[in-house]
Parts: sequence; C-alpha cells; structure tokens
Amino acid sequence: MFCKEASSSLQTLNIAKSLSSEFTKPSALVNPLSAGHRYKLFPRPNLRGRCTVTTSKSDIDWIAKDNAKKIKVKGIITAKQGLLPSVGVTDLLGVSLLVELISAETDPRTLMEKDPVKDNARRVLLDAHGEDQYECVFDMPEDFGPVGAIRVLNQDLKEIFLKEMKLELPDGSVTFTFNSWVAPKSEDPTKRTFFSTKSYLPLKTPEPLKQLRKQELETLQGKNRERAGEFEKFERVYDYDVYNDLGSPDKDPELARPILGGLSHPYPRRCKTGRKPCDKDPSAETRKALEFYVPRDEEFTTVKGAQFTGTAVLAALPAVFPQIEAALVDPNMPFPHFKSIEDLFEEGIELPKDAGLFPVIPRLAKAAAEADDILQFESPSLLDKDRFSWIRDDEFVRQTLAGLNPYCIQLVQEWPLKSKLDPAVYGDPNSLITSEIVEREIKGVMSFDEALENKRLFMLDYHDLLLPYVNKVRELDDSTLYASRALFFLSDDSTLRPVAIELTRPQDVNRPQWRQVFTPGYDATSCWLWILAKTHVISHDAGYHQLISHWLRTHCCIEPYIIAANRQLSAMHPIYRLLHPHFRYTMEINARARQVLINEGGIIESRFWPGKYSLELSSDVYDKLWRFDREGLPADLIGRGLAVEDETAEHGVRLTIPDFPFANDGLMLWDALKEWVTDYVNHYYPDSEQVTLDEELQGWWSEVRNIGHGDKKNEPWWPVLKTQDDLIEVVTTIAWVASGHHAAVNFGQYGYGGYFPNRPTTSRIKMPVEEPTDEELKEFYEDPEKTMLKTFPSKKQATIVMVTLDLLSAHSPDEEYLGENPEASWAHEPVIYAAYERFKGKLQYLEGVIDERNVNVSLKNRTGAGVVKYELLKPISEPGVTGMGVPYSVSI
Repeated sequence: MFCKEASSSLQTLNIAKSLSSEFTKPSALVNPLSAGHRYKLFPRPNLRGRCTVTTSKSDIDWIAKDNAKKIKVKGIITAKQGLLPSVGVTDLLGVSLLVELISAETDPRTLMEKDPVKDNARRVLLDAHGEDQYECVFDMPEDFGPVGAIRVLNQDLKEIFLKEMKLELPDGSVTFTFNSWVAPKSEDPTKRTFFSTKSYLPLKTPEPLKQLRKQELETLQGKNRERAGEFEKFERVYDYDVYNDLGSPDKDPELARPILGGLSHPYPRRCKTGRKPCDKDPSAETRKALEFYVPRDEEFTTVKGAQFTGTAVLAALPAVFPQIEAALVDPNMPFPHFKSIEDLFEEGIELPKDAGLFPVIPRLAKAAAEADDILQFESPSLLDKDRFSWIRDDEFVRQTLAGLNPYCIQLVQEWPLKSKLDPAVYGDPNSLITSEIVEREIKGVMSFDEALENKRLFMLDYHDLLLPYVNKVRELDDSTLYASRALFFLSDDSTLRPVAIELTRPQDVNRPQWRQVFTPGYDATSCWLWILAKTHVISHDAGYHQLISHWLRTHCCIEPYIIAANRQLSAMHPIYRLLHPHFRYTMEINARARQVLINEGGIIESRFWPGKYSLELSSDVYDKLWRFDREGLPADLIGRGLAVEDETAEHGVRLTIPDFPFANDGLMLWDALKEWVTDYVNHYYPDSEQVTLDEELQGWWSEVRNIGHGDKKNEPWWPVLKTQDDLIEVVTTIAWVASGHHAAVNFGQYGYGGYFPNRPTTSRIKMPVEEPTDEELKEFYEDPEKTMLKTFPSKKQATIVMVTLDLLSAHSPDEEYLGENPEASWAHEPVIYAAYERFKGKLQYLEGVIDERNVNVSLKNRTGAGVVKYELLKPISEPGVTGMGVPYSVSI
C-alpha cells in the first residue's frame, strides 16, 4: 500500500512500472539529460514491513509531467554519405543517428529547461542521387513548446552530411536546415547542435538555448579540443595563423619564402592547420601535397563532387600541366608568329595518348579521330568580337574602365609627377612626363592647366610600387620589369585617350638610372616602340590585377572575417546568418590556392612577372594601401578621385568619368546591397544600444581588427560599431567585396585574358632602346614582330595561364547567385523575407538596366563596332564561361 498523502497524486502512475525492479533504483527516475533536476522517488519499508513512498511537491510535479499527454512527432532527415553511399553496420541494426529535440521554452514549474525528447533515426530511403532519408518518431509532451535546437550523434562508422530535417508538428511542418558534416562518434563523441531558423541576439536568446549557444562557440574556438598538433579532417576549429606555408625550405633553400604576417611583411591571417614546423626553418610550416586543413563545413568538393567545381579544378591542375608541356615543341620558346597563337583556337594542341583531360578540362579537351585528346581553346569573347582590337589604343584605355581590372585607374591630383622613394637608392624621382608633352598630345583641345583643373588627366601608376622590385625581378630567369606610369586624357565623349607611358629602371651599383617616355607614334619605329611600351604596362596591370585586385583584396582579406565570425558569432546570430552566404567555400578555395596558385613554383610565381616575389609584393601593397574603410565601392571611387560626394546625385556620388561601366553598374549593385542590409540590420537592432550591448558582435569585430588584420590594428581608420549605420556600412562593405568586387575581377578573366596578347602576364625582354646591343637593334628594325613575340610569355607560360583562366572563369552548375534564392532563416521571418524580395527585385531591375546600357550607342566605353559588352555585374548567369553572374561568395 502507498502512503495516504501520495495516493491521490500517484493514481495515474503505471503500477507495473512502480513495481518493476528498475523502480527500486534511486537513479532510475533521475533524468540524466536535465542537469540540475534532483527528482527522486524510491520505496522504503514502513513499520509494518510494507513498501511506502515518500515524495515532495517537486516529485509530484515531475510525476505529473511524466504522465502528461504526449503527441507523436515524426522527423524526416535528408542526408548524404559522400559520393558512394553504402549501408553501415548500424544501418543493418536499424540505428544510425541519435536525435534530440530541445525546447526553446523553460518549464513554468521549475523555471529550468525542459527535458529533451529523443529517438534513434533509422534509414528508410536511398534515392538514385545518393541522398538518404532517416525517420524518427518522438513522444513529445503537448506543452513542449517550439523546438529551438536539435542535437545529433552520428552512431555510424563514417561521417554523414546532414542537409535538413522536417518535423511534422501539430501546427504544421517545420524544417531545420543543417548543411553540415557530422563525424562518427568514434571520431567525435560529442553531440552536434543545430539551431532553428529563428535568429536571436545574445541577450534575447531563450534561456534553454544560452548554454548550447556558448558551448557551440567554444567548440569552434577549439576550447574543447583534447588533442594537440595538426587538425584532423573532421574537426571544425577556426583559428588564425600567418602565411608560413608557401615555401618548402626542407626541399631546397631556394624554395623558402618569407613569412607573411608580422612586422616584416604585414598580411591578413589565414586558417590555422596545426601542421608541424619545417626542420630547416621552424618558423615555416610543412606542406602537404594533397590536403590542407579547413574546418569540415568549409569543404564542399565531396558534397558537390558530381559538379565541376573550382576546388576540384585547382586540385587537378598540377597533373595536367606536365601533359601540356610535353605536347609543346620548345615550351620555353616564344610563339614564332601570330598565326601559331591563333592556331590554339582553330587547331589546338595534340596531347599525349591517354592524357585523360576530359574529366578535368571538359570544355577545352576535344575528341578527335587521330588522337585521344586535343587541347583546343574556346575563342574568348574579345577575339570573337574583333580579333584586332587588342592592339588599338582605344581598346587599351577602354579596358581600364570596362575590362578586367577597373580598380587601378586614378585621377591625377598632383603635378608634376614625382616618386616618393629615396632618390639616393633609386635615382632621380622627377618624372620625364612634362606638361609640354601633355599639351602636344591633346593637340590644342585645352591647355595643360585646364586639363588638370577640369579633372581630365588620369593614370595607371605602378611606378613606386614596382621600382623596388625591378632589379630583383631582372635577376630571375627569362624575365624583366620596369616601373611604369601611363597617362590618359578624358575626352568630351567620356572616352580616354592615351597620352604617354614612362618606363623606369632604377640605378644599381653598376649602372645609372634608365628611363624613357613613349607616346603614340606617327612613324614605323615610334609606333612599334609605343606598342611594346603598352605591352609592358598591360603586363604590369595583369600581374597587379591577379595579385592585388583579385587575390589580396577579395580572397585573402575576406578570410579573417570568416574565421572571426565562426569563432564569435553564434550560428543563430542574425549577422552571422546575413553574412554566411558571402563566406561560403572561400576558406576552401583559399586553401587550394596555397597548394597550387600562390605557393613556391605555383601558377602565379611561374607565369606572372613578379615570380618568387609575388606574395611579397602583395604584402607591400597591403601595408601601404589597404584600408577597410575604402573597400566599399563609393569610398574606393572617391579615394581614387573617380567620384566626389554629391547628395543630389543618384547614388550619392558624382563620377568624374560619366561613362565608367564598372562604376555605373557597380553603384546600382552597391545601393541594392546596402538597402537590403539596412532593412535587415534595423529589424534586429531597433536602436544603437542593441549594437553596443551585443557581446558577440563586438567580439567579432574586435577579433577581425586585432587578430585577423592584426598587423593594421592600430590604424585610425577602422570603423567602430556604435550605431546601426556603423554596422550597415561594415556589413555592406564585406558583402560587396565578396560578391560585386570579386565578380568584376574574376569572371572576365578568360574573356579578356584568354587571348594572351591582350593581357600578357609577363614581359620577358627589355625594350629594344634600353642600352641596346647592335644585334638587338638590328633584330628590332628588321623584324619588330619577332621582338614583340619574344616579349610575350613563352608557349608554356601562355598555354598554362590560358587553361587556368578558362577553368577559373567558369561558373559551376550549382552556383549560388546574389538574390537568386533566400536563406532559410530569411524566408521564415516575414519582415526579412519582404526585404529580401525587394532586394531581389532591384537586382532583376539592374539586369534590365545593364542590357539597355549595352545597346546605347552614346556609351562608347560599352558599345560600338566589335566592342565587348560590359556584363560582369549582371547578377545571374548560366553555367560555364559567360562573362557575367555575381555569386554571393568568393568560391572560385
């Protein structure tokens, strides 16, 4: 008999359960999943030797809760187990995943978190695409409340990629988006936590989720990591390191490279891998041939392996290059004539039998009856439109505004032009380009003073950046370099006219400074010298574009934002969810770049003019020129003198070159992004106090400045997050760099650089008038075309760059374009979804505006006979090399 006091409260208690052997164990009724609960119910003998029960009010509450009405909730998980799904041991037993649902509400009786409900998920379906479905059924109390999080333990023997889980609740179905790898418990015995699509600021997080939020961030910061040393493939630790893995000093001292990051060579930080130090240089990190660690969810090749992705391409390129080189006759020699260059597109290169290039470069490898593979290049858009345009002056200057690198042209704001470098080291600092030369070349349109005052003079200025490297690069094999300035005049129709090019070689211990000014010629010799001078300048622009405008300012500088976001912003933080699409896969593509692109002997070093000094040069530019507050488009244009603030202008700025295709399209895209970010930020931060009190947000931005970009942490220009406007400007800038900036400098690479005479990546011989020998002068006068071909990259350099540019200019079939599909967390918040739809509408409008501009004959920098349309900032694209499309992130 039970004691009288408890009998009424225990009427619903299952008698069988109460009499079972388990019931006699004090621990049996203690909920192990609910820390802090101390419910106990156990029998003890009374004076008559019978069993009685003592209880408390909390015990009774627990008993009532345990016997509350339950509902059945079905959950369907969609998952994928790599490219070759197979049945695991646990699947044969019917169990693969332990799944727990966490309530977002506290128990009103105890004011503590509610007990999770759990079930073992079993695989019920395997479709033809390799996707699995797992089913679980939960006994959920009716008063469980909204599900705030799901915890998963992978009980299989291999990792699994969880895409999403759909819960069939009484009020309708709810979908949790995972998109994450979950390691088997043999590798990681902890349960993975996934939060709902509801976003919360830290102070507004439901109480039951606060500890989970904190624990997940500690995991990503590596605080829960028990092992030391190199990170394992399955780990998800985000941490910082310097670029100390670009060289291979243990192989050869000549293969050592400077450590980038620190006082000597300031640089952004990269993802830490934990690999062991080199034997010969402990400050350098050893390299691995096949894999560089990135946190598991940053890697996507195995998930998207069926598609043609950038990371798969970069991984495969080193195996392709030797086959291409073997097929070339005299690969280090120049092309003998221009017809041999055109043959790359018309006839191709017969590759060795069984070259097997189809899986790697399917767009370029052609089948032929006589050979297994023919490497035949697709004709790039520039060549298709006008095969002679590349040699004309109008196309040379047009491409500074509507080509691959619109980030370097600037207004001339000081005169006379003068180097700021030490004349004792480099020679006379004064430029040889005089006002008399300018007036002569603009042919009386206006005086020099009028041209300067009316903002008509612009230039590409690579003089002071390159001068310290000229003598060092000239010591490399098969390479030369000048410091250069190219001056342009703005005509009334908004087109540029070339005025002069100055090439400089600094003094050294054996020779005085050499320099000369070249202008458009009117006789055979001066015309050829002008063409050769342009070739050198374009080569400088091509190298600067690849190393600075592309690699440094997008790929490299974004990585610290990503690391800090994952360490400091919870996955349920609204700013994390706003930025996450702009961060997708960047760390993975950057790791691949450290393997084959920017490493010692990689594609950049061996095919671009800076050679082994490539990354050292990018460090110098980062030190001297990079500043976050000028990475947004309007600030960048204003900083280069290409725009002035004007509240009456459409975008708040007035362009100094009205027909500037990149700026005109880019400002529309910038405004659309900023409006979307503004609506989003103001929804979650109704006042400035919310910004300053957000510890995660402040921690993120502090870590970006003090660690990720720590070499510039003391610069006064860093924004401070005090108001909504501060946050809007920071987030819009990051989103722009990852989307619009990167698209503008990436997806036109093959269109403009595929025909390499238009954008040679290196210059191999000096100008024929720089201290020439009799033999050099004779060859130039008798065959200037031969001199030009010898200046261009070699056969091997050109063809490998062409392959690389073709592959890296291509959109994968599953590209994620700006404004195409909303994130799950955006779609489930009505106010945010409405703002997103407005954003999407503005991007669709932009597409139409770009189409209209490209047929407006008054816009001569984007229309005309044989002119390539400027479409690089059209948001959506088809797969392949299209010269358009703006993905969310730097994923190629």
